[in-house]
Amino acid sequence: MWRIEEHRRLDRQLSAAPREILKRYEKWKDIAMLSGPPGLRSIGGFNDEALSGKWDGHRSSRFGLQYRVFYRTVPGDQIFLVVSITAHDYRRP
Repeated sequence: MWRIEEHRRLDRQLSAAPREILKRYEKWKDIAMLSGPPGLRSIGGFNDEALSGKWDGHRSSRFGLQYRVFYRTVPGDQIFLVVSITAHDYRRP
């Protein structure tokens, strides 16, 4: 069984998120704890993907068109390190 560790700023980000995003995050955590990374990748709605550039080594899962969770894993210890949940702003050039 996997553990989830959240960054300390996540509380503030979650308090600003809509209720639907909070529900999706709870479901994401349930799946992550039980099935680990393969479980998240098997659910197409999350669009779980590896990141590159300054986020190299991290992954992201989508909670809809706008919100995403950014995390990395420590497979040897079976830990998810959740770094951020943010709303992506598509209006930026």
